[in-house]
Amino acid sequence: MGQLFDLTGKVAIITGSTKGIGKAIAERMAEHGAQVVISSRKAGPCDEVAAAINAAHPGAAIAVPANISSKDDLQNLVDETRKAFGKVDIVVCNAASNPYYGPMSGINDDQFRKILENNIIANNWLIQMVAPEMRERKDGAIVIISSIGGLRGTSVIGAYAISKAADMQLARNLAQELSPDNIRVNCIAPGLVKTDFAKALWDTPEGERRASSGTPLRRLGEPDDIAGAAVFLSSKAGSWMTGQTVVIDGGSTS
Repeated sequence: MGQLFDLTGKVAIITGSTKGIGKAIAERMAEHGAQVVISSRKAGPCDEVAAAINAAHPGAAIAVPANISSKDDLQNLVDETRKAFGKVDIVVCNAASNPYYGPMSGINDDQFRKILENNIIANNWLIQMVAPEMRERKDGAIVIISSIGGLRGTSVIGAYAISKAADMQLARNLAQELSPDNIRVNCIAPGLVKTDFAKALWDTPEGERRASSGTPLRRLGEPDDIAGAAVFLSSKAGSWMTGQTVVIDGGSTS
């Protein structure tokens, strides 16, 4: 393996990593030498994904369930990672919520609040939990999974898009704060990727045709399309990149 993308000796926490984009990122980071922490709300799926990764890369994965809406859960996630692997080098804030689909006029306060808390505030919680040790070592990589929804208006996922635009600004702000200590903070903004999370937008042949027709590459994204960028941003290859949002959308915003 070339040194540019080598993650040997690195420890990565990936939230929402039992399926979709998060799972692909965990699998590819393990493939590139990292020890990875699989986390989502339910213990069973976490254990299953960690076991599959360990079957291919013995000792590379542990499972630590956590609900991102709970600050205590996130602190336990960090604490258990340190107990198992001794440190945290990489954090991928992938888990997110979107309990409402429709116009802004119809969203209730609890739905709006949940989206903002889980998609913005929880990310900042987790990052602030790991930043001190990264600062001490003068090394770290933080990747926030945003969305092209944060780059343009929408009539159906408005609050989610607001939260994803805020994640881009969170990365810019934290890059200003943390980059002097060689901690890189970046976003990835995927277009429509074929995951369970986005199923409502592509889960019929007609829906997929419609969704992909405006994409120059004429297809929807796959989780691995995003995983490669996360490896890049977390490795030596991305060592001079911070405060940026990498758009990966098959050309749909071009």
